[in-house]
Amino acid sequence: MQLLRLGPAGSERPAVRADDGATYDLTPVTADVTGDFLADDGIARARAALANRELQPIVADGVRVGPPVAGVGKIVCIGLNYRDHAEETGAAVPAEPVVFLKAPDTIVGPDDEVLIPRRSTRTDWEVELGVVIGRTARYLGSAEEALACVAGYTISHDVSEREFQLDRGGQWDKGKNCETFNPLGPYLVPADEVADPQALGLRLRVNGVPRQDSSTKNMIFPVAELVRYLSWFLVLRPGDLVNTGTPAGVALGQPEPKPYLRAGDVVELEIDGLGRQRQTFGQA
Repeated sequence: MQLLRLGPAGSERPAVRADDGATYDLTPVTADVTGDFLADDGIARARAALANRELQPIVADGVRVGPPVAGVGKIVCIGLNYRDHAEETGAAVPAEPVVFLKAPDTIVGPDDEVLIPRRSTRTDWEVELGVVIGRTARYLGSAEEALACVAGYTISHDVSEREFQLDRGGQWDKGKNCETFNPLGPYLVPADEVADPQALGLRLRVNGVPRQDSSTKNMIFPVAELVRYLSWFLVLRPGDLVNTGTPAGVALGQPEPKPYLRAGDVVELEIDGLGRQRQTFGQA
C-alpha cells in the first residue's frame, strides 16, 4: 500500500495505491495526508478501508503527483551520513550526526520543475531516503522506540547550491533553502511495509548518466539512531520529515569541470520499493 496526493499544487487530494497497482480515493477516510492523520492511526484506517472495499477507484494516469504529506512541520537534514560522500567532498567523517534544518516551503512534488537560483553556478543533486514521523519523538531511549515513531518512508531530493552553502558565510542553510529545493515523493510507503530501511538501493541519473548508485546499508548513522539522537535535541512531531543524507556521486565530488546542474537538465531518482522522481530544472 502506498499513500499519495494527486492534483494541482495546493489542491491535492489524498489517494491510496493498492498492491495490484490500482489507485483509490482516500477522502472517505481523511481530507488529506497530514501529521494529524498519521498520528491518529491513519495508515491503519486507510489499510482497513482498502481491505473492506470502502474506497472508490480513480484514474491517476496523467494526474500530477504532489508531495505525499501535507503540512510538513519541519525538515531535519543529516549531512555527511555516508562515508564515501564525506570522503569525496574532503570532509572528516563525523563522530556524531551533522544536523541542519530546511524550510518546509522548499517541498514540491516529485516531478515538479526545480528552479536554479539566480546567480547560481553550483546547483547540485542529492538523492536521500526521507523518513516521515508518525508519533511524537522526545528523549527516546532505544532504536526500537525510534522506529516505532516512524510512519513511513519516501524519496527526498535535497537539492543544494554549493557556493551559497560553503562560500557565502559558512551557513549551510543558504544553499539548502532555495525555492523548490526539496522534491518529495511520489508516495509514502508505511514503515511496516519496508522490511529493512538499511537495505534499500538508491540511484540518481542526470540526463541519463548514472551519478549516484549506493545503498542505505552504507549510512554511518542508521535511521533508528538518527531518530533516537535527534529526539534529544528537538521534538520530532507527526508529519515532520528527516532527510537522512546522500551517498557519493554528487557534482561537488566530481573532478573539474564539475557537472553542476543547468536549466534544461533532467534528474531522475529512485529508491528500491519507494518509486521514482523525475525533474526538469528551470531558471528562477
